[in-house]
Amino acid sequence: MVAAQLKDPQNTLSETLRGTANALQNSHISLKELLNLVGEQGMLLFCILLTVPFLLPVSIPGVSTPFGLLILLIGIGICLNRVPWLPASLMERKFASEQLKPALHKGADLLARLDKYIRPRLLMLSSSHAINRCNGLIITFAALLLMLPLGAIPFTNALPAWAILTMSIGLLQRDGLFITCGYLLLAGTLVWFAVLGFGLLKAGQSITPMLGAAASPML
Repeated sequence: MVAAQLKDPQNTLSETLRGTANALQNSHISLKELLNLVGEQGMLLFCILLTVPFLLPVSIPGVSTPFGLLILLIGIGICLNRVPWLPASLMERKFASEQLKPALHKGADLLARLDKYIRPRLLMLSSSHAINRCNGLIITFAALLLMLPLGAIPFTNALPAWAILTMSIGLLQRDGLFITCGYLLLAGTLVWFAVLGFGLLKAGQSITPMLGAAASPML
């Protein structure tokens, strides 16, 4: 394996997303083709691109597991400072351009609002291999949460996606403020999942006596 080449982009993030959307000419596009469109912008930008469908109310069926797995592998690559291995079976998987294109355009609109706030700062949060291993672990863990089959529950996809997005922006642009936001968003995600788990546990405890009472006359 070779050292990861996570290059800083020459264009703003919104310009790159919009250019990618405009380049979708065929009815379907594979993830490999999508990565080729990103080109030398690097894996972190590809990671940002993969979060876009989860940030906005634009439904693209069947993307949670493959997109989440690719983000997870990129996170592992950041931890190891290596270009990650990306499975061919996932990279060749095709998605409808007509569903992906509006998501990219809306993502570009969103990032255009953020572009003016992104700049190098708090460089100690992205300047060493040790801290970047921690940053990679955050992306990896958030990707695991993103892959959980809970998309029908509000915020279960959006919160980890926002954590991945802000962390990736921070690493790509050496912006420690965005990296900090990534940590805070992951903490918020864990709180939300804990609330959901507690709610399901309480609901299960409430339903069990009702089921027992309903079954008792039949005995």
